[in-house]
Amino acid sequence: MHIGIGTILTSYSIDILDLAPKVEKFGFESIWTGDQPVLPVNTEKKIPKIWGDIPDPLIILSRASAVTKNLKLGTAIYIVNERNPLNIAKEVASLDMYSNGRFIFGVGTGSIKEEAILFNSDFDHRWTQAKENIEALKELWTKDKSEYHGQYYNFNPVYSYPKPISKPHPKVLLGSMVDKAFRRIVDYADGWIPIGLEPNLIKKGRDKLNKLAEKSNRNPSEIDINVIRCKTRQKSH
Repeated sequence: MHIGIGTILTSYSIDILDLAPKVEKFGFESIWTGDQPVLPVNTEKKIPKIWGDIPDPLIILSRASAVTKNLKLGTAIYIVNERNPLNIAKEVASLDMYSNGRFIFGVGTGSIKEEAILFNSDFDHRWTQAKENIEALKELWTKDKSEYHGQYYNFNPVYSYPKPISKPHPKVLLGSMVDKAFRRIVDYADGWIPIGLEPNLIKKGRDKLNKLAEKSNRNPSEIDINVIRCKTRQKSH
């Protein structure tokens, strides 16, 4: 199990340019940032305003990559359903290339229905859509001429470069906390991101992943768990 630091950075918090070298110096394996493409003013669920203040996570992490050498850089999590895989593939591959293969792609589907509507995302079937997005990304990252034909994403052969340094591609981790997530991880991902869970729940999750992997003839040791401890600091007024 790897230990990383998760944080929410904004324009009024510490700059990751200053934070990332300290995290690396203290011996942590990775640093993680969240994602909020946009925050609707009116939502059924109450969402902390700070989430709407997060800069683009890939740009934040590219800034961190320039001032660190070994620190892994992760998203926890990146909302894939609200972007097109054709754009994601190039952006992620570019970050992975410039960081020399240190990027870890933690993904999710978002939990704000009002936000999903803005991006024409299928909120009611968001994990079905996410699976297609990830499948398309893997094609774009690993094939010279890439194409994908699905329900949500459909494109004829394209060249998508640069390719990631990480082979066959950056690790794709799922940030979901529901029981169905473990089956999804075994089927098409490389690991799990339990955020803020107690150790006993993480252990139960590890046991479930091991059993499902063995049933699917997959090596359980190939499935990572990255435990994220997050601490947010609200802007003072």
